[in-house]
Formats: sequence, structure tokens, C-alpha cells
Amino acid sequence: MHDQAVFSDLARQYRDALLTDVIPFWQRHSIDDACGGYFTCLDRVGASYDEKKYVMMQARQVWLFSALVNRLERRPDWLETARHGAAFLAAHGRDAAGNWYTGLDSAGQPLAQPRDLVCDCFVAMALGQFALAAGDDAARELALATYGHILRNWDGPPGQNREAAAGAPASPTLTLPVILANATLELDGMLDAATVADTLGACLRHVMGIHLDRERLLLHEGAASGGGPITVGLGVEAMWIMMDIARRRGDGHLLGTCVDVALNTVTAGWDDAYGGLYSSVDTSGAPPSRPGSDQKVWWVHAEALIALAMGYERTGRDDCLRWFRRVHDYTWAHFPDPAYGEWYSALDRRGDVLQSYKGGRWKGCFHVPRALWMCWQTFERLAQQTAGGA
Repeated sequence: MHDQAVFSDLARQYRDALLTDVIPFWQRHSIDDACGGYFTCLDRVGASYDEKKYVMMQARQVWLFSALVNRLERRPDWLETARHGAAFLAAHGRDAAGNWYTGLDSAGQPLAQPRDLVCDCFVAMALGQFALAAGDDAARELALATYGHILRNWDGPPGQNREAAAGAPASPTLTLPVILANATLELDGMLDAATVADTLGACLRHVMGIHLDRERLLLHEGAASGGGPITVGLGVEAMWIMMDIARRRGDGHLLGTCVDVALNTVTAGWDDAYGGLYSSVDTSGAPPSRPGSDQKVWWVHAEALIALAMGYERTGRDDCLRWFRRVHDYTWAHFPDPAYGEWYSALDRRGDVLQSYKGGRWKGCFHVPRALWMCWQTFERLAQQTAGGA
């Protein structure tokens, strides 16, 4: 599987799915021409079944289309799609004090009070990328203001959420330092070097310190304590983001550890009986305690594909490539919808479609197209390197 033709075929498969299926699906079905922003709760055929506009989902789609403009091609329709969501966020997304809401109705009226720094991270990422795509100084200033707000409200140990800062029991969580690290990397060119270094260092210490079980080399959502539940998708997503920090630092040891954790995560999460990755597993040997643990979920497989492809490109380890092919084969056999496009949301343990909707409270125009784009780019580079070394 190391020859140039195989890598080229993989690059083509991911490119074609992104450009001829997934991106057109969201452009056809998600744009709200009447009120602005996007419909992100879409059924199997693309019809909206809930017109609520969750700020995180709006921001993720703005980021996706802005990033495509900045990193792939300056297509006017992509820029206009990004602008459609960015304008809606700027007009409706915040309260009078500048705090971002988490949910809005279709017209932009708030449904939930500000409370989620993870949501704020995605807003900062989205507006930062849009500012670059559109040359929009106001979006840039809003991105930086949002990022500054995140850092000011990141109270106590990294990962402690806003509720904890407001007086609830402090409970360090894995999600915030992972996504904050991602946002910091995304905004790198807009931030001063000291802020970038300090924030990435804090996120790294948190993820690879508090949450890493050094005996098993697995990540836990709470503090690692010798086993327990792990969320497979978050574990692999965290590792490819940490791999980016390792590349930035030229830290080979960190890179190797991240690859080991990613491989251990997919190994622990793999269903040997039916294939695919579980949503979560308990490494202590206890029965799964979370509802839906044995489901096969879209984003878990998307993030695993990114981490394994990146791990192979950065290290050349054959075990990354073998696991990539295993996850790839299962994903492409089960998740894409050949009739209506995009990917199904969830499968049951046997691999039958359990949730056919294409967008919901958490699924939108983000994980699938990001994975398609990143895997396409990775295998295109590998194909070029292989051809150059022939």
C-alpha cells in the first residue's frame, strides 16, 4: 500500500467525495435565504426538521467554507456561503455584553444563555478564517475579542468550564483544552507569539498530563486514574491536534507519544465482532455505562481517519497505515449515503443505519468535510513524495 498509485487513488476518493458530494449537499440544503445563517438540522434528503440555529454549528460551517477559500480555492460561491453565516453570527450571536449565545431561533433570537467556552472557540476560529478569506477587519477584531474572552474566562486549571468558574464544583474536562489548542493554531497569524506559546503549552500540559493514562497511553475525559471510560472520537481528535503542536515544536518524542495514544485508542475502540469503532469504551473492564456506547458514529470515524493518516505521514509507521485502511474500509462501506449524499449520523453495532439524518444538534458541515479535505491533502502529499522518490 506504499506505492504512488494507491496514495493517488485515496487522494482522489477523498477529493471527489468532498467536492462532488458533501460540499454541494450543504450548499443546496442549508442556506436560509430568508433569515440568514444556516439550517443545520437536516434529515436524510436534506430537508430541515428543526430551524433552531445552534451557534457552534453556525460557526463550524463558517469556518469550513472560509478554510476552503483560504487553503484550497478562492471560489466566490464558497466565500458567499461563509459570508452568509458570518453575517448572521455578527448580527445575532452575542448579548449586549459581548457573550456568545449557544442557541438561537431561526430569526436569530436567543434561546439559551451564554455558557460554553468550547462554542466560543469555534466562533473565534470561524471569524478568524472568515477575516482572512474576506479581508474583513471587523471579523478579525471580533475573532480576537472572542479569543481574549476565552482566555480571561479560562479560570483555574486549563479545561475548567465557565460553570465551574461561576461556583459549581470544579471538574477539569478534556474537550476545552483540545479545542482551545485547535483555535490557537487556527488564529496563530493573528496572535502574538507569547500568547500562542503560552496557551499551547498550557493545553498540552493539560491534555498530556491530567488526562493521559501513562500506563495504558489512553486519554480520559476526566482526570486519568488507572482506567475508566474513554470517548474514542475525542481521543483521536485530541491526538492529531497534539501532533500539530509536536510538529510546530519539532518534538519527536511528543509526536511518537501522540501516535501511540491514537493507535491505542482505535485498538481499544474497535469492535472485533462487527467492525467499526465504538463511541466509547471502558478500559477498566467494566461494562459500558454510557447510552449508545456500542453505536458507530460518524465523527468518531472521521477523526480517526485524520489521526491515522497524519500519524503515518509524520512518522512513516506501518501500523498507522494498516489501521487507516481498516477504519477507511469500514467507513466507506457504511457511512456514505449513495441515494441522497453526505454521511449517515449513526449505525447500530452491526452496522445497520440507526440515524439517517445528515445534520442535527451536533452533526453539521464540519467533521465529515474536514476529514475528507485533510485526508485528501495528506494522501496527495504522500503520492507526490512517493513519486519523487521513485
